[in-house]
Amino acid sequence: MQEAASNLPDINARIGKRVHELRRRLGLTLDELAAKSGVSRSMLSLIERGQSSPSAVVLDKIASGLGVTLALLFPGASETANPLSRPAERTAWRDPASGYIRRNISSPSFPSPFQIVEVILPAGAKVAYETASPDGAIHQQIWVRDGSIDVALGDVTYRLAKDDCLSMQLVEPTTFFNPTRRRARYVVVVGTERWRA
Repeated sequence: MQEAASNLPDINARIGKRVHELRRRLGLTLDELAAKSGVSRSMLSLIERGQSSPSAVVLDKIASGLGVTLALLFPGASETANPLSRPAERTAWRDPASGYIRRNISSPSFPSPFQIVEVILPAGAKVAYETASPDGAIHQQIWVRDGSIDVALGDVTYRLAKDDCLSMQLVEPTTFFNPTRRRARYVVVVGTERWRA
């Protein structure tokens, strides 16, 4: 994966368009999504217009409010349903708060109950997701490819080294932390018991 997120304004516009489409498909107003997600109406409006560079934590709250996984907010280059995902079509996104870089590996336009995401977490970086799936419908497997990370699920923290794989159900807040002086690279497989696009 390239270190720099390419074409950032373009991906913010595409994320905004995707949020707008999902919100409209669910029949939600901006005010209703704000109440469900805990993200202000004005911030949601800026995001939908592609005029904001939201953090991963904000996007996670929006995904939770929409009832989808975070990976589904990152659209691919093609808007038509395509089961094939090629490297040239994958866009990297950098979290403005932590500097972590994520890239959907799975085709985001093809309906599937799971997605594969690649993440680079810089040295010392931490990302804390407050939202959880109280119905236990979201599962993740974290497979570390380089470096090491700490993953906290609620009050339990797991230290993952290269080639370790952690399976978890997202029923509590989750934190990813790189306590080392080297970047870490890991793959996340996200599975849902209910899928909605």
